Amino acid sequence: MAGEGPTLITSVQRAFRLMEAVGAHEGGAPAKQLARETGLPLATAYHLLRTLTHDGYLRKLDDGSFVLGDKLGTLHAGGREQARLSHIRPALASLRDDLSAAAYLTFYEDGEIRVAEIVDSPRAPRVDLWVGFEDAAHATALGKCVLRELGDEARDEYLSRHHLADLTPRTVTGRSELLRRLDTSPLPPAVTDMEEYSLGTFCVAVPVLRGQTLGSLGVSLRVNRLSSINQVRDRLIPAANRVTRALSLTI
Repeated sequence: MAGEGPTLITSVQRAFRLMEAVGAHEGGAPAKQLARETGLPLATAYHLLRTLTHDGYLRKLDDGSFVLGDKLGTLHAGGREQARLSHIRPALASLRDDLSAAAYLTFYEDGEIRVAEIVDSPRAPRVDLWVGFEDAAHATALGKCVLRELGDEARDEYLSRHHLADLTPRTVTGRSELLRRLDTSPLPPAVTDMEEYSLGTFCVAVPVLRGQTLGSLGVSLRVNRLSSINQVRDRLIPAANRVTRALSLTI
């Protein structure tokens, strides 16, 4: 009906009010006090506090008081990461539009190489990640770029934990051959994969940095565009420099 305000979910509002009240007490507060401060019936406050504690948003101390839980810290960290990525998405979108190719960003964190962002479009579709990236870094330009930049010890440790799965007839599955190719890349600092992850697709990637965290920026293209590989490399390098600079401003 015209003039009506938005439909609000009361239980969600009450849960947020309780978390705000808990956050106002550094040493925690008991349920009765929190119910009084939020104006909630004690039974309602108890029910919501139990639910929030069960899900990790609150933590109940031995004396019965409630404090903020670890889940909120995870959400806060995720929010910081989203804010950081928002600063570099325009550069990724520009790269996508410039090359008519999906753009990818990865980081090496906690011993794994993970995809942090993909910027694509109907005209520049992403590669179907049919195998989880953590199990396929050896077959992708993005993963190999990070592996090449790692120190010998970190690279050996990574490879000792990851099976070099045979994803296409072109995938390199021998460790010594993979290392040889990493050390003899024909387009430094760019690294390529030629249908090693997905038949019909080749990828090119170059290193990026977020502070001391190593990563890679890359694009995927159909093999019928292989003749443009030098142009792709020449576009990627300045784009990676822009991304590295943008990330350095958000640490």
